[in-house]
Amino acid sequence: MSTSSISNNPSALIALSTLEQVTAQLQTTQSHISTGLQIANPQDNPAVWTVTQGQSAAVTALDSVTTSLNRAQSVLDVAISAGQTISDLLQKIHSDVVSASDPSLETTARLALNVDVQSLISQIKLTVDQASFNGISLIQTGATGFATLADPTANASTVTVQPVSLAVGGPNISFTLGSSFTTVSQAAALLTLVNASVQSVNSAVGGLGVQSNTLSAHLTLVSTFQDTLISGVGDQVDANLGNESAALSALQLKQQLSTQTLSIANSTSSVLLGLFK
Repeated sequence: MSTSSISNNPSALIALSTLEQVTAQLQTTQSHISTGLQIANPQDNPAVWTVTQGQSAAVTALDSVTTSLNRAQSVLDVAISAGQTISDLLQKIHSDVVSASDPSLETTARLALNVDVQSLISQIKLTVDQASFNGISLIQTGATGFATLADPTANASTVTVQPVSLAVGGPNISFTLGSSFTTVSQAAALLTLVNASVQSVNSAVGGLGVQSNTLSAHLTLVSTFQDTLISGVGDQVDANLGNESAALSALQLKQQLSTQTLSIANSTSSVLLGLFK
């Protein structure tokens, strides 16, 4: 049998407890919606938070790997672009030297072709001298390879980018800056060197293309892995905004009802006092 008391109001205490629980749930739901996160700190879920923090760190580390690979890719892009230019210049030199090898060509015309070849050789040298990115050149004389990050582990593996000399007088362009001709025999001798240089340069530039494709493939792999990690972190910590929105509406209604219930429970003492009037 329940009794009415001014000093003790069990109904109000129950109503207040219910209101506090609903308000706490409402605050949690509002936090999920405002942050977009179901697990925003260690208190929400220590185990999951610890795991996802490690995965987030891996994502950040992969950013450094991507930056390193992109830098290497840019160095290769510059080298390949220069290599294509040099290949085109060699084709023009080849054409001029073939023409100069024609015995029926007048001497003045042969000399004009020689001047043009000298200009084209100078353009090759200028192209090689300017082909660098971030202070790194892959086609100049004495160029050295360099390593780029391949993964972010403690014993990080690397991808090594190898140089190819495209300098005039180097291993792939056998004629020199001073190469010239005034006679048919001299033009024929230079033609032999030019033919060999065309093949060597094209092969060397193709090799740069292979290295570029290798880096591109690894960049794609790193990007895919990073996206997978980001998705995995999101699956564990992101809030389902559709569910949270529905819960918010329900909790707001519960809060209103709990407030009204508490108000009714608190009015009991006023009713008891009215009995003595």
